[in-house]
Amino acid sequence: MIDPLSLKLQALSDPTRRAILAKLTFGQATVNDLAEPFAMTLPAISKHIKVLETAGLITRSRNAQQRPCLLATEGLREVDDWLNNYRVMWEQRLDRLGTYIESIKE
Repeated sequence: MIDPLSLKLQALSDPTRRAILAKLTFGQATVNDLAEPFAMTLPAISKHIKVLETAGLITRSRNAQQRPCLLATEGLREVDDWLNNYRVMWEQRLDRLGTYIESIKE
């Protein structure tokens, strides 16, 4: 079984799925809404949505006959927390590099 973070990163590796997530930042949307900008079938979009849902990056609710999609911020927070560890490391390295460059200028 794949760990949850790996599922999220695999889901985010596809540009179509990233575009779907970007559209969901404006609020909930139906599959038809999400499929609109893409030149692909509804079943293909539905597969992308299923991958995002399985990864915990979106949720789906029931509203009569529709199942609108919503961004799952907790799923994205897990990815951000993981990336933040590397962001902190690179900032520290860049700070040390800046300090070193200033020292050799003098």
